[in-house]
Amino acid sequence: MTKPLEDIRVLDLSRVYAAPAGAVMLADLGADVIRVEQPGGTDSMRDWGPFLNGESTYYISANRNKRSITLNLKEQQGKEMFLELLKKSDVVVENFKTGTMEKLGLGYEELRNVNPRIVLCSVTGFGHTGPLSKNPGFDPVIQAMSGLMDVTGANDGEATRVGIPIADILTSLYVALSVTAALRQRDLTGEGQAIDLSLLDVQVSSMANVASAYLNTGMISERLGNRHNNVTPYQLFQCKDDPIMICVGNDGMFKKFALLLGHPEWGTDSRYVTNSVRKDHEVELVEQITRIIEKKPAHEWLVKLEESGVPAGRVNNIAQALEQKQVIARDSVETMEHSVAGSVKLMKNPMRFSGLNIETTLPPPYLGEHTESVYKDLLGLNEEQIKKLKETHVI
Repeated sequence: MTKPLEDIRVLDLSRVYAAPAGAVMLADLGADVIRVEQPGGTDSMRDWGPFLNGESTYYISANRNKRSITLNLKEQQGKEMFLELLKKSDVVVENFKTGTMEKLGLGYEELRNVNPRIVLCSVTGFGHTGPLSKNPGFDPVIQAMSGLMDVTGANDGEATRVGIPIADILTSLYVALSVTAALRQRDLTGEGQAIDLSLLDVQVSSMANVASAYLNTGMISERLGNRHNNVTPYQLFQCKDDPIMICVGNDGMFKKFALLLGHPEWGTDSRYVTNSVRKDHEVELVEQITRIIEKKPAHEWLVKLEESGVPAGRVNNIAQALEQKQVIARDSVETMEHSVAGSVKLMKNPMRFSGLNIETTLPPPYLGEHTESVYKDLLGLNEEQIKKLKETHVI
């Protein structure tokens, strides 16, 4: 089956999560993604546990469908070899500090001189311009600076980061989207371009309704725990045993919810008839709902809520989440054989197409796994040349 990016080659110089995970999306869509790391390794994520037969499960999560080579870009011969690979490539993804590629003599102007069609995607904490452009940016710092932590956590507790690297994850999606957009524009113009992606830009732009409320009314959203700034009832409720999340998203849904709770009169009550007035009377409404919900176990409420068409879900840990019938039915997990780690389970790409089969053909590579084959195939080097390059620490 033809894949949309199967004629695209990506040189992936990136490390940790945001940019590597973005390159995974390109690989899933058919691109030949080649990870380029220093001899001895430069990706600290390889050292983050837990481990499966010595291989980092964190690293495994962001590097499927790629090949791996080693190359010392600080050596002149390594730089020359990189530029030779560049001639046969379409995209470079990197997340060095601002200015590092230029110090290596591999800035966008140098790359474009070698290959005018190249697309360079650079990912940094704060972008290539502005007073913080030289600063390193880590996901929790970005969550703090973007305003995300301030609206996350209990209203009487401290600001809290999201439990996954959400700024990195969101940025990875923009890596894939911006690269495919640049490649499409190249189809039209024949020219590549440079992409400047900032984790802070991405996370600030993802503040959605919170940002819009401030920009247009001056409202600074409060930290509300599991409640919603704009909608009610839309929060966590404790059942007789376990908590469940209930989201009553509109007035029609509230009437169904009120009927389910045994209070159909709430649907026409002047205090509750619209979301706006419900917000004004949120405390008293939630107190009444809480007293009703806590009388029955979660599974009983979930059945009733589903029958009524009111969105609700149990609060699952990761084991419970992955063992749900819906997740299993969607075939969200796959198993592959890894040459070092053995049998490895991976989360599959969530995109589902009617005419495109997204599959994992390569397990996350160990460091330098494809060094010899790539240099033989793309640069025409023989075994003796490769051996000498290894001995001199160029590769």
